[in-house]
Amino acid sequence: MKILVVADMEERLLYECFRKERVEGVDLIISCGDLRAGYLDFLMTMVNVPMIYVMGNHDNSLVKNPPLGAELIEERVIKFKGYKIAGLGGCIRYNNRNINMYTEPEMKLRCVKLFCKSILKGGIDIFVAHAPCKGYGDLEDFPHRGFNCFNWFLNKVKPMYMLHGHVHTNYSRSIKTEYKHPSGTTITNCCGYKIIELPDRE
Repeated sequence: MKILVVADMEERLLYECFRKERVEGVDLIISCGDLRAGYLDFLMTMVNVPMIYVMGNHDNSLVKNPPLGAELIEERVIKFKGYKIAGLGGCIRYNNRNINMYTEPEMKLRCVKLFCKSILKGGIDIFVAHAPCKGYGDLEDFPHRGFNCFNWFLNKVKPMYMLHGHVHTNYSRSIKTEYKHPSGTTITNCCGYKIIELPDRE
């Protein structure tokens, strides 16, 4: 299975210079947040596959005008082609202007709820978030700190992948985009876009 993951920045190669061969074989699009509905609608139309998404901290407009046909997976576990995928959007609360922000205790409660759902679903293969995990791809400034409760969640659930955005790769040349968590989870910053390939399942 091939997944196109997008987040934060509209990728010129996928938009202004779209070429079908760049997304050949993609089965699913995942958005990790902070992308406008028009861009997501374009990708769904051109790639012509299902899309799932979580909310970023700049996605207030998506509440009233969501991408048409895409499926919001906030605090849910869904199954796609044999893989169980769950989502928790938003970032650390650093102001009161945006609705998709949470304190550490608030996000911990969401993690606990999702963990309970994961038990009922038989686990999670892919965890989709907007914010990073604390200590794994976050930054020192408060708005871009990761959630420590995500460490707890990964250690409990042990998904194959955690996909996130929020930390733009153009902030610094030294930003690392992939980590191996002690739980065994591969954490990938999908700012712009990434292609994730997984073995096919029945």
